[in-house]
Amino acid sequence: MELTLPWSWYSDPEVLRLEQERIFRRAWQYVGHTGQVSEPGTFVAAMAGWTPILVTRARDGELRAFLNVCRHRGSMLAEGSGGRETLQCRYHAWTYELDGRLRAAPRSDREPGFDADDLSLVPLAVDTWGPFVFVNPDREAPPLADALGPLPAQVAQILDLDALEFRFRMEFELDANWKVACENFLECYHCAVAHPGFSAVVDVSPDSYRLETEGLTSSQFGPLRDGRESPFAGHEVPRGQFHFLWPNFGLNIFPGKPNLSCGPIVPRGPERTARFLDYFFAPDVDQAWVDELLEFDGQVGREDTVLVEGVQRGIRSGVLEAGRLMPQSEQLVAHFQRLCAGALAE
Repeated sequence: MELTLPWSWYSDPEVLRLEQERIFRRAWQYVGHTGQVSEPGTFVAAMAGWTPILVTRARDGELRAFLNVCRHRGSMLAEGSGGRETLQCRYHAWTYELDGRLRAAPRSDREPGFDADDLSLVPLAVDTWGPFVFVNPDREAPPLADALGPLPAQVAQILDLDALEFRFRMEFELDANWKVACENFLECYHCAVAHPGFSAVVDVSPDSYRLETEGLTSSQFGPLRDGRESPFAGHEVPRGQFHFLWPNFGLNIFPGKPNLSCGPIVPRGPERTARFLDYFFAPDVDQAWVDELLEFDGQVGREDTVLVEGVQRGIRSGVLEAGRLMPQSEQLVAHFQRLCAGALAE
Protein backbone atom coordinates (compact mmCIF):
# COMPACT_ATOMS: atom_id res chain seq x y z
CA MET A 1 0.00 0.00 0.00
CA GLU A 2 1.16 3.53 -0.75
CA LEU A 3 1.95 6.01 2.02
CA THR A 4 0.12 9.33 2.15
CA LEU A 5 1.94 12.63 2.31
CA PRO A 6 3.40 13.29 5.77
CA TRP A 7 0.58 14.41 7.99
CA SER A 8 2.71 17.25 9.32
CA TRP A 9 2.28 18.86 5.89
CA TYR A 10 -1.38 19.45 6.71
CA SER A 11 -0.78 21.82 9.63
CA ASP A 12 2.75 23.21 9.22
CA PRO A 13 2.78 26.95 8.32
CA GLU A 14 6.15 26.54 6.59
CA VAL A 15 4.73 23.89 4.24
CA LEU A 16 1.85 26.22 3.38
CA ARG A 17 4.34 29.02 2.64
CA LEU A 18 6.18 26.73 0.24
CA GLU A 19 2.89 25.69 -1.37
CA GLN A 20 2.09 29.34 -2.05
CA GLU A 21 5.48 29.83 -3.69
CA ARG A 22 5.78 26.57 -5.63
CA ILE A 23 2.16 25.64 -6.36
CA PHE A 24 -0.30 28.52 -6.21
CA ARG A 25 1.97 31.11 -7.85
CA ARG A 26 2.59 28.77 -10.80
CA ALA A 27 -0.81 27.19 -11.49
CA TRP A 28 -4.01 27.99 -13.36
CA GLN A 29 -6.83 28.73 -10.90
CA TYR A 30 -10.51 29.51 -11.32
CA VAL A 31 -11.38 33.05 -10.21
CA GLY A 32 -14.90 33.65 -11.57
CA HIS A 33 -17.15 33.59 -14.61
CA THR A 34 -17.23 35.67 -17.77
CA GLY A 35 -20.57 37.23 -16.81
CA GLN A 36 -18.75 39.24 -14.16
CA VAL A 37 -16.57 40.92 -16.79
CA SER A 38 -18.77 40.72 -19.87
CA GLU A 39 -18.88 44.45 -20.63
CA PRO A 40 -16.14 47.08 -21.01
CA GLY A 41 -15.65 48.86 -17.72
CA THR A 42 -16.11 45.80 -15.47
CA PHE A 43 -13.82 44.05 -13.01
CA VAL A 44 -13.73 41.19 -10.51
CA ALA A 45 -11.33 40.69 -7.60
CA ALA A 46 -10.37 37.19 -6.44
CA MET A 47 -7.58 35.15 -4.86
CA ALA A 48 -5.13 32.64 -6.35
CA GLY A 49 -3.99 31.03 -3.14
CA TRP A 50 -2.81 34.03 -1.16
CA THR A 51 -2.16 36.13 -4.26
CA PRO A 52 -4.78 38.87 -4.76
CA ILE A 53 -5.99 38.93 -8.36
CA LEU A 54 -7.82 41.53 -10.41
CA VAL A 55 -9.54 40.65 -13.70
CA THR A 56 -10.73 43.54 -15.88
CA ARG A 57 -12.29 44.30 -19.21
CA ALA A 58 -11.17 47.74 -20.33
CA ARG A 59 -12.70 50.00 -22.95
CA ASP A 60 -10.95 48.09 -25.74
CA GLY A 61 -12.87 44.93 -24.75
CA GLU A 62 -9.77 42.87 -23.92
CA LEU A 63 -9.82 40.58 -20.88
CA ARG A 64 -6.81 41.22 -18.61
CA ALA A 65 -5.56 40.08 -15.22
CA PHE A 66 -3.30 41.90 -12.77
CA LEU A 67 -1.88 41.59 -9.32
CA ASN A 68 -4.47 43.38 -7.19
CA VAL A 69 -1.81 45.45 -5.44
CA CYS A 70 -1.09 49.16 -5.77
CA ARG A 71 2.44 49.87 -7.02
CA HIS A 72 2.89 52.60 -4.39
CA ARG A 73 2.76 51.04 -0.91
CA GLY A 74 1.17 47.66 -1.57
CA SER A 75 -2.45 48.24 -0.65
CA MET A 76 -5.05 46.03 -2.33
CA LEU A 77 -6.89 48.05 -4.94
CA ALA A 78 -10.32 46.54 -5.32
CA GLU A 79 -12.79 44.15 -3.73
CA GLY A 80 -15.79 42.31 -5.10
CA SER A 81 -16.91 42.98 -8.66
CA GLY A 82 -18.76 45.61 -10.60
CA GLY A 83 -18.44 48.45 -13.09
CA ARG A 84 -15.77 51.15 -12.84
CA GLU A 85 -14.03 53.39 -15.34
CA THR A 86 -10.90 53.48 -13.17
CA LEU A 87 -9.55 51.79 -10.04
CA GLN A 88 -8.44 54.06 -7.22
CA CYS A 89 -6.38 52.98 -4.22
CA ARG A 90 -8.15 53.91 -1.00
CA TYR A 91 -4.82 54.59 0.73
CA HIS A 92 -3.27 57.46 -1.28
CA ALA A 93 -5.65 57.71 -4.28
CA TRP A 94 -3.30 56.37 -6.93
CA THR A 95 -5.63 55.76 -9.85
CA TYR A 96 -5.31 53.11 -12.58
CA GLU A 97 -7.04 52.52 -15.88
CA LEU A 98 -8.68 49.12 -16.32
CA ASP A 99 -5.91 48.27 -18.79
CA GLY A 100 -3.45 48.56 -15.87
CA ARG A 101 -1.85 51.92 -16.69
CA LEU A 102 -1.26 54.37 -13.85
CA ARG A 103 -3.48 57.33 -14.65
CA ALA A 104 -2.79 59.66 -11.73
CA ALA A 105 -0.80 59.83 -8.49
CA PRO A 106 -1.42 62.85 -6.23
CA ARG A 107 1.61 65.16 -5.95
CA SER A 108 3.60 63.13 -8.48
CA ASP A 109 4.34 66.40 -10.30
CA ARG A 110 6.42 67.41 -7.27
CA GLU A 111 8.61 64.30 -7.52
CA PRO A 112 11.61 64.61 -9.91
CA GLY A 113 11.90 61.61 -12.23
CA PHE A 114 8.47 60.20 -11.45
CA ASP A 115 7.59 57.93 -14.40
CA ALA A 116 4.01 56.65 -14.48
CA ASP A 117 4.83 54.30 -17.35
CA ASP A 118 7.04 52.24 -15.03
CA LEU A 119 4.29 51.89 -12.42
CA SER A 120 1.52 50.06 -14.24
CA LEU A 121 -0.21 47.17 -12.48
CA VAL A 122 1.67 43.87 -12.68
CA PRO A 123 0.07 41.77 -15.46
CA LEU A 124 -0.77 38.08 -14.96
CA ALA A 125 -1.81 35.32 -17.35
CA VAL A 126 -5.57 35.01 -17.92
CA ASP A 127 -7.68 32.72 -20.11
CA THR A 128 -11.15 31.23 -20.34
CA TRP A 129 -12.83 27.89 -20.84
CA GLY A 130 -16.47 28.39 -21.74
CA PRO A 131 -17.89 30.75 -19.09
CA PHE A 132 -15.01 30.05 -16.67
CA VAL A 133 -12.18 32.54 -16.06
CA PHE A 134 -8.78 31.24 -14.96
CA VAL A 135 -5.72 33.21 -13.86
CA ASN A 136 -2.11 32.11 -13.44
CA PRO A 137 0.31 34.35 -11.51
CA ASP A 138 3.13 32.91 -13.65
CA ARG A 139 3.02 34.69 -17.02
CA GLU A 140 5.45 32.12 -18.45
CA ALA A 141 3.20 29.15 -17.60
CA PRO A 142 1.99 26.79 -20.37
CA PRO A 143 -1.42 27.70 -21.84
CA LEU A 144 -4.63 26.92 -19.97
CA ALA A 145 -5.60 24.45 -22.70
CA ASP A 146 -2.52 22.37 -21.87
CA ALA A 147 -3.52 22.23 -18.21
CA LEU A 148 -7.16 21.34 -18.96
CA GLY A 149 -6.12 18.39 -21.10
CA PRO A 150 -9.12 16.08 -21.73
CA LEU A 151 -11.63 17.97 -19.55
CA PRO A 152 -13.29 20.10 -22.28
CA ALA A 153 -13.92 17.06 -24.47
CA GLN A 154 -15.20 14.98 -21.55
CA VAL A 155 -17.64 17.67 -20.43
CA ALA A 156 -18.79 18.28 -24.02
CA GLN A 157 -19.96 14.66 -24.20
CA ILE A 158 -22.91 15.46 -21.94
CA LEU A 159 -23.16 19.25 -21.66
CA ASP A 160 -22.95 22.37 -23.82
CA LEU A 161 -21.10 24.92 -21.68
CA ASP A 162 -22.05 27.81 -23.96
CA ALA A 163 -25.74 27.06 -23.34
CA LEU A 164 -25.43 27.52 -19.57
CA GLU A 165 -26.11 30.67 -17.58
CA PHE A 166 -24.78 31.63 -14.17
CA ARG A 167 -27.43 31.54 -11.42
CA PHE A 168 -25.68 32.12 -8.08
CA ARG A 169 -22.61 31.56 -5.89
CA MET A 170 -22.38 29.66 -2.60
CA GLU A 171 -19.51 30.47 -0.20
CA PHE A 172 -18.34 28.61 2.91
CA GLU A 173 -15.25 27.76 4.96
CA LEU A 174 -13.85 24.58 6.50
CA ASP A 175 -11.68 23.94 9.56
CA ALA A 176 -9.28 21.81 7.55
CA ASN A 177 -6.17 22.06 5.42
CA TRP A 178 -6.87 22.69 1.73
CA LYS A 179 -5.34 19.35 0.75
CA VAL A 180 -7.75 17.47 3.00
CA ALA A 181 -10.66 19.13 1.18
CA CYS A 182 -9.17 18.32 -2.24
CA GLU A 183 -8.52 14.69 -1.33
CA ASN A 184 -12.06 14.27 -0.07
CA PHE A 185 -13.34 15.51 -3.44
CA LEU A 186 -11.04 13.09 -5.25
CA GLU A 187 -12.46 9.80 -4.00
CA CYS A 188 -15.85 8.17 -3.67
CA TYR A 189 -14.50 5.29 -1.61
CA HIS A 190 -16.28 6.99 1.30
CA CYS A 191 -19.57 7.58 -0.54
CA ALA A 192 -21.33 4.32 0.29
CA VAL A 193 -20.70 4.91 4.00
CA ALA A 194 -20.90 8.68 4.36
CA HIS A 195 -23.30 9.75 1.56
CA PRO A 196 -26.34 7.44 1.59
CA GLY A 197 -28.46 9.90 -0.40
CA PHE A 198 -25.85 10.30 -3.12
CA SER A 199 -25.18 6.55 -3.23
CA ALA A 200 -28.88 5.85 -3.64
CA VAL A 201 -28.91 7.90 -6.86
CA VAL A 202 -25.42 7.37 -8.34
CA ASP A 203 -23.91 3.90 -8.68
CA VAL A 204 -20.69 4.16 -6.67
CA SER A 205 -19.77 0.49 -6.86
CA PRO A 206 -16.15 -0.05 -8.01
CA ASP A 207 -17.28 -1.84 -11.18
CA SER A 208 -19.47 1.11 -12.27
CA TYR A 209 -17.85 4.24 -10.86
CA ARG A 210 -14.94 5.07 -13.20
CA LEU A 211 -11.74 6.95 -12.28
CA GLU A 212 -9.26 8.54 -14.70
CA THR A 213 -6.18 10.75 -14.45
CA GLU A 214 -4.26 12.56 -17.16
CA GLY A 215 -1.69 15.30 -16.71
CA LEU A 216 -3.01 17.75 -14.14
CA THR A 217 -6.58 16.41 -14.30
CA SER A 218 -8.55 13.80 -12.40
CA SER A 219 -12.05 12.63 -13.32
CA GLN A 220 -14.85 10.54 -11.82
CA PHE A 221 -17.78 9.19 -13.84
CA GLY A 222 -20.87 7.94 -12.04
CA PRO A 223 -23.93 6.44 -13.78
CA LEU A 224 -27.45 6.63 -12.39
CA ARG A 225 -28.60 3.52 -10.60
CA ASP A 226 -30.77 1.36 -12.87
CA GLY A 227 -34.51 1.67 -12.37
CA ARG A 228 -34.27 4.40 -9.78
CA GLU A 229 -37.16 6.87 -9.80
CA SER A 230 -35.64 10.22 -8.97
CA PRO A 231 -35.69 13.84 -10.16
CA PHE A 232 -32.35 13.11 -11.87
CA ALA A 233 -33.62 10.32 -14.13
CA GLY A 234 -34.93 10.71 -17.67
CA HIS A 235 -33.32 14.06 -18.48
CA GLU A 236 -30.65 15.37 -20.84
CA VAL A 237 -27.65 14.63 -18.60
CA PRO A 238 -27.53 10.83 -18.27
CA ARG A 239 -24.69 10.46 -15.75
CA GLY A 240 -22.55 12.37 -13.30
CA GLN A 241 -19.11 13.74 -14.04
CA PHE A 242 -16.86 15.14 -11.32
CA HIS A 243 -13.60 16.70 -12.49
CA PHE A 244 -10.58 18.21 -10.79
CA LEU A 245 -7.80 20.40 -12.18
CA TRP A 246 -4.72 20.46 -9.98
CA PRO A 247 -4.11 22.14 -7.69
CA ASN A 248 -7.55 23.20 -6.44
CA PHE A 249 -10.38 23.42 -9.01
CA GLY A 250 -13.39 21.13 -8.67
CA LEU A 251 -16.25 20.79 -11.17
CA ASN A 252 -19.51 18.88 -10.63
CA ILE A 253 -22.12 17.80 -13.17
CA PHE A 254 -25.03 15.87 -11.69
CA PRO A 255 -27.38 13.67 -13.70
CA GLY A 256 -30.65 15.30 -14.68
CA LYS A 257 -31.27 18.66 -16.31
CA PRO A 258 -28.28 20.67 -17.64
CA ASN A 259 -26.36 21.78 -14.57
CA LEU A 260 -22.81 22.48 -13.45
CA SER A 261 -21.16 23.80 -10.31
CA CYS A 262 -17.48 24.64 -9.95
CA GLY A 263 -15.05 26.53 -7.82
CA PRO A 264 -11.64 26.66 -6.12
CA ILE A 265 -10.45 25.24 -2.81
CA VAL A 266 -8.39 28.10 -1.36
CA PRO A 267 -6.15 27.91 1.74
CA ARG A 268 -6.82 30.57 4.35
CA GLY A 269 -4.28 29.13 6.78
CA PRO A 270 -2.66 25.81 7.60
CA GLU A 271 -5.93 24.48 9.01
CA ARG A 272 -8.54 26.75 7.41
CA THR A 273 -9.91 26.57 3.86
CA ALA A 274 -12.30 28.82 1.92
CA ARG A 275 -14.52 27.50 -0.85
CA PHE A 276 -17.02 28.92 -3.27
CA LEU A 277 -19.15 27.20 -5.88
CA ASP A 278 -20.60 28.96 -8.91
CA TYR A 279 -23.79 27.27 -10.13
CA PHE A 280 -24.77 27.24 -13.80
CA PHE A 281 -27.94 25.90 -15.42
CA ALA A 282 -29.58 25.90 -18.83
CA PRO A 283 -31.98 28.86 -19.12
CA ASP A 284 -35.07 26.62 -19.21
CA VAL A 285 -34.26 24.69 -16.02
CA ASP A 286 -37.07 25.57 -13.62
CA GLN A 287 -36.41 26.80 -10.09
CA ALA A 288 -38.18 23.86 -8.47
CA TRP A 289 -35.68 21.42 -10.01
CA VAL A 290 -32.80 23.73 -9.08
CA ASP A 291 -34.02 23.78 -5.47
CA GLU A 292 -34.21 20.00 -5.41
CA LEU A 293 -30.67 19.67 -6.74
CA LEU A 294 -29.39 22.22 -4.22
CA GLU A 295 -30.93 20.32 -1.33
CA PHE A 296 -29.33 17.12 -2.61
CA ASP A 297 -25.94 18.81 -3.14
CA GLY A 298 -26.19 20.65 0.17
CA GLN A 299 -26.72 17.43 2.07
CA VAL A 300 -23.60 15.93 0.49
CA GLY A 301 -21.69 19.11 1.37
CA ARG A 302 -22.79 19.02 5.01
CA GLU A 303 -21.71 15.40 5.27
CA ASP A 304 -18.34 16.22 3.70
CA THR A 305 -17.76 19.11 6.12
CA VAL A 306 -18.06 16.73 9.07
CA LEU A 307 -15.66 14.30 7.38
CA VAL A 308 -12.86 16.71 6.46
CA GLU A 309 -12.93 18.54 9.76
CA GLY A 310 -12.74 15.19 11.53
CA VAL A 311 -9.73 14.24 9.42
CA GLN A 312 -7.99 17.48 10.36
CA ARG A 313 -8.54 16.89 14.05
CA GLY A 314 -7.14 13.37 13.66
CA ILE A 315 -3.99 14.11 11.69
CA ARG A 316 -2.94 17.18 13.67
CA SER A 317 -2.16 14.98 16.68
CA GLY A 318 1.33 14.19 15.37
CA VAL A 319 1.36 10.69 16.84
CA LEU A 320 1.27 8.99 13.42
CA GLU A 321 3.53 10.23 10.66
CA ALA A 322 1.35 9.25 7.68
CA GLY A 323 -1.55 7.12 6.54
CA ARG A 324 -2.03 4.50 3.81
CA LEU A 325 -3.77 4.78 0.45
CA MET A 326 -5.88 2.15 -1.30
CA PRO A 327 -4.16 1.99 -4.73
CA GLN A 328 -7.35 1.34 -6.73
CA SER A 329 -10.10 3.17 -4.85
CA GLU A 330 -7.90 6.19 -4.03
CA GLN A 331 -5.84 6.47 -7.20
CA LEU A 332 -6.94 10.08 -7.77
CA VAL A 333 -5.80 11.00 -4.25
CA ALA A 334 -2.43 9.36 -4.95
CA HIS A 335 -2.15 11.34 -8.21
CA PHE A 336 -2.92 14.59 -6.37
CA GLN A 337 -0.37 13.84 -3.67
CA ARG A 338 2.34 13.01 -6.20
CA LEU A 339 1.76 16.34 -7.95
CA CYS A 340 1.98 18.21 -4.63
CA ALA A 341 5.11 16.36 -3.53
CA GLY A 342 6.76 16.93 -6.91
CA ALA A 343 6.07 20.66 -6.80
CA LEU A 344 7.40 21.05 -3.26
CA ALA A 345 10.53 19.01 -4.05
CA GLU A 346 11.63 21.38 -6.82
